[in-house]
Amino acid sequence: MELVLHTYWRSSAAWRVRTVLAFKGLAWEAAPHDLRINEQTAPDYVARNPQGLVPTLEVDGAVLTQSLAIIEYLEERYPQPPVLPTDPLDRARVRAFAMAIACDIHPVQNLRVLRMLRARGLESAAVDGWAREVMESGLAACSRLIEDRSGPFCFGAAITLADVVLIPQMANARRFGARTDYPRLEAIEAAALAHPAFAAARPDAQGDADPA
Repeated sequence: MELVLHTYWRSSAAWRVRTVLAFKGLAWEAAPHDLRINEQTAPDYVARNPQGLVPTLEVDGAVLTQSLAIIEYLEERYPQPPVLPTDPLDRARVRAFAMAIACDIHPVQNLRVLRMLRARGLESAAVDGWAREVMESGLAACSRLIEDRSGPFCFGAAITLADVVLIPQMANARRFGARTDYPRLEAIEAAALAHPAFAAARPDAQGDADPA
């Protein structure tokens, strides 16, 4: 099985997929695209992914897009170790938490949207304020979603999709100076980043990383 991940070192969505690949012990090849200079809009890449977004995963030449769909595929194809609980109710709750970030927070504060706001005349301070407001209200809601849960991770003792999606969003929030001082979320983040899979997926561990 040949896995090629089209990625960008600081992309939250690509970060999620890298985490799951590492967690499941899967070997993969990176095909980086620098979003800062719009490499993801090159014709050969858009031919693979018409949205011109990362990540894209090639599986023996077949193409998958959208991070959560990619992760669901990996979960079904390589079920061990799992990132979704076996109980249907718990699975739904884990998915709901992940989607609260992946569908409601991340899309309206990502690079493409922020560029569109600037192109329409908003000053950088206003654009950054938009991103902070979206992230702070979203993370506050996420902290309440799991306030009745205990354990090192979002839904107890086991790593789930919820943790996989949360960790990149916490890093994003810090980049914009947004609040992240939700004790439960910060404790989960610390526990997750101590795990080898999360450490391997961090942006600064990627071959295309450019902190400057």
